[in-house]
Amino acid sequence: MNDWPEDGGYGRGNANSQPEGPRRMSHVQRPQVPQQPPRHDQGYNPNFTQAQGSGYDSGYSSGQVYGGPQGGGRGNVPPQYSPGPGAGGPGRPAPDWRKRIKVGSIVLVVAVLAWGIGTYAWASSQMRNEVDLSKVIERPAEGDCTTYLIVGSDSREGMSAEEKKKLHTGSAEGKRTDSMMILAACSSGNTMVSLPRDSWVTIPSFVGSESGKSYPARGGSKLNAAYAMDGPELLVRTVEFNTGLRIDHYAEIGFAGFANIVDALGGVELNIDKGFKDKKSGADFQAGTQTLNGEQALAFVRTRYAFAQSDLQRTKNQQKFLSALANQAATPGTILNPFELYPTLGAGLDTLIVDKDMSLYDLGKMFFAMKGISSGDGKSMNMPISGRAPQNSLKWDMPKVKQLVEQIKNDEKVTVESNP
Repeated sequence: MNDWPEDGGYGRGNANSQPEGPRRMSHVQRPQVPQQPPRHDQGYNPNFTQAQGSGYDSGYSSGQVYGGPQGGGRGNVPPQYSPGPGAGGPGRPAPDWRKRIKVGSIVLVVAVLAWGIGTYAWASSQMRNEVDLSKVIERPAEGDCTTYLIVGSDSREGMSAEEKKKLHTGSAEGKRTDSMMILAACSSGNTMVSLPRDSWVTIPSFVGSESGKSYPARGGSKLNAAYAMDGPELLVRTVEFNTGLRIDHYAEIGFAGFANIVDALGGVELNIDKGFKDKKSGADFQAGTQTLNGEQALAFVRTRYAFAQSDLQRTKNQQKFLSALANQAATPGTILNPFELYPTLGAGLDTLIVDKDMSLYDLGKMFFAMKGISSGDGKSMNMPISGRAPQNSLKWDMPKVKQLVEQIKNDEKVTVESNP
């Protein structure tokens, strides 16, 4: 297109003597090229071609000095940002670690509390609070210590024929007491007193726990007969009547539950002073420190015919093992480890029968009291015996028994000793 005038324009001659004034030329607009962001390979790169770029290359230099200090000798590649210590990045404040630690600690504490409360609620729901001590009549006054009557029964409840054979329990119907002991948890020190099952006592008058009928006293009987006659309530009544000591809580466990607890703990370590064997209980032990599984533990606490002192030696073995069991169960490694805590609680609570007022907290106090005895904070002993009575039973040394009971009632250090 020719933008010059046909005539009178500069360079083409003009009839006028004066030159023509300036004329406005139409604007020529160059095509717009979209601006592209710079690419790292658009610096000094001999291998770069127009095809690698995008859009129009005007050849305009932004002023970047190629190979300068900012580019580090790498064209126009921008330098990398190196945050200083504790910095949170360009334009961001440094993290507040104190706040993060505080929040994390709170979350951890809440999680632990939730787990603990949940575990406590679950375990409490598994307890068998079946013994009603309110049915026991004519009870002694309460003392300063918390007293527990701990009973091991020969109950075979829930055991298969194979388990009975393996544990050498026999197949007797019903259940009887296999061991009995009083545990007194006192501020002056804990005391565990074993009551031989063949103790010669008076079974006092009582009201039947199921029938509600009244029954007269029965003198000259073995202690374990009380349990056979009317169960835990009459056993508590008989112990209280013959000792004058009030029983605050009752706990009973059968053969299967005892063995399962030991197995759930992975066995219990025990030092056996002298080896012994007994075909009836299945015991076969060498002297020395060893770890007993559930089957071996049950044989250890049930053996009586292998000893000259018979039931008296058996009660000593029962105390020794229960203290070792409590010492191993009541440890942070068991309590804080769910993989050990839940199997142990599950094994014990399924077969552990307690009184209606006993809480999981009371049960824990009982175990820690037994643990204290094994660590030297207290003493274990047999009920003082003065000789033999009819039916090859054992007669209590009543002057010593009264002194023992008074010391426990008054939360005094127990100084009474068992007779050899």
